[in-house]
Amino acid sequence: MFKTNAFDYINVIGKAADGSWLRNEALANNLANAATPLYKRMDVDFESQLRTAMGASRYESIDYKVRRMNRHLKELIPTTYMDSEAYSYRLDGNNVDIDTENVELAANQIKYNGLMRCINSEFQNLKAVMK
Repeated sequence: MFKTNAFDYINVIGKAADGSWLRNEALANNLANAATPLYKRMDVDFESQLRTAMGASRYESIDYKVRRMNRHLKELIPTTYMDSEAYSYRLDGNNVDIDTENVELAANQIKYNGLMRCINSEFQNLKAVMK
């Protein structure tokens, strides 16, 4: 059996796509509850965990960082949190701003689509190597 790192990038990008998908669901849920009294918006924190896992050393190659992160991939878990600190100007106590949520949702969808393109590109590279 061969030991290979061929799927390291795919695994890490896939984990990032999972986090982005979870954030998409949270943002869509916020929009669905925009008229619910006392509802507090939900969000997902994954990018800060990913940034921490990548490490701050600029003297390491990206390949080394991805290989190291891939060994601890199960520890990278996107966390959903309630954004209760966002001030609400509304009398019903709801802190969802529809315009902000729509912008965040659009930006997150662009990010998710980019991650999917990266995964497809990695698989295309593997297919080209196997020919």
